[in-house]
Amino acid sequence: MEFQSFGFDPKLFEGIEANGFLTATPIQEQAIPVILEGRDLLASAQTGTGKTAAFLLPIIHKIITSPPSNSVKALIVVPTRELAVQIDQQLEGLSYFTPISSIAVYGGTDGSSFTREQTALSEGADIIICTPGRMIAHLNQNYVKISKLKYLILDEADRMLDMGFYDDITKIISYLPEERQNLLFSATMPEKIKLLSRKVLKNPFEISLAVSKPAEKILQLAYVVYNNQKVPLVKHILDAKTLKSILIFCSTKLSAKNLAIELKKAKLAVEDIHSDLDQEKREMVLSQFKSKQLNILVATDILSRGIDVEDIDLVINYDVPNDGEDYIHRIGRTARAESDGVAITLINEKEQSRFGEIEALLEKEVHKAIVPAQFGEGPKYNPTKRPQFKKKFRRKK
Repeated sequence: MEFQSFGFDPKLFEGIEANGFLTATPIQEQAIPVILEGRDLLASAQTGTGKTAAFLLPIIHKIITSPPSNSVKALIVVPTRELAVQIDQQLEGLSYFTPISSIAVYGGTDGSSFTREQTALSEGADIIICTPGRMIAHLNQNYVKISKLKYLILDEADRMLDMGFYDDITKIISYLPEERQNLLFSATMPEKIKLLSRKVLKNPFEISLAVSKPAEKILQLAYVVYNNQKVPLVKHILDAKTLKSILIFCSTKLSAKNLAIELKKAKLAVEDIHSDLDQEKREMVLSQFKSKQLNILVATDILSRGIDVEDIDLVINYDVPNDGEDYIHRIGRTARAESDGVAITLINEKEQSRFGEIEALLEKEVHKAIVPAQFGEGPKYNPTKRPQFKKKFRRKK
């Protein structure tokens, strides 16, 4: 389906053409007409399906074809600063030829950024993209012009709930006018998302796109190792590869920090990125990685969703992700735009059952490579074996 079919305002269509959008993706084809009709929407679609444009395009169209007002018209709530920045950048590109005003509102910045956000919110920028905590900080001070808000979008809602933002979301909603259009996008649809949707949405139209499998061009490999074999094996893999762009995922900030330290000791050009870094440092590191000034980046799952970095040759899962969908998001950073890519996962004894669940979601077994002889043998792979925990017995009185 071509974008001309949606009947967008000519000024918006100029931005669509300038960004090289030709035909709508499945989520865009299904969501855009529903949003243009004014219905609430509950949509399950993972990162990389074009869902950002699926809600941005109809919202921009509706704002620029409605009478102007000095108030915030649309609020997009997201879990991370990186996703807020990315959506704001895509919004700027699509709305370039329109009079739309917007700002990304997120924490971890200096006082001048807060003042700039305060000005935009008090003067009524058209579209606000925000993280929950920062938005509440502004709302608490009673200067946000939000009484005429028409559109609320919750993006990556499942991740926001995983990060403990449920109370923050409900607090933000308490400031909004009751008459508004609500859009909820989630990569997964667990029961807690359904509960949230019943609280926020009114008679929503539902779209559910199945979780897609990783691109066929991704070569997936795994090594079954003991935990103390992980660092030496990563160094070995990196020594053997002459790749321009390598992304290593760790499940915790501590794991990312420690691995980066070890790789720097090996004289590798590497930086780590996680939520302990201030925003300026995070943006600098990410910019260096995107521009290929830095070829190895160790990251927590802050980068697995919503960050668009092209031409990544190799993704290494230093820790097995918590679920299959996170695995798909992680390795989906490689083999983009029809290019090839490699994804390698290191599996220790405690992570075997978790990786078995990932293979069940993939509906195939990931090839287990042989651990190089110099590192010794790894454990046997037995994904059905659960980690054993010592039972605590209470002495009878």
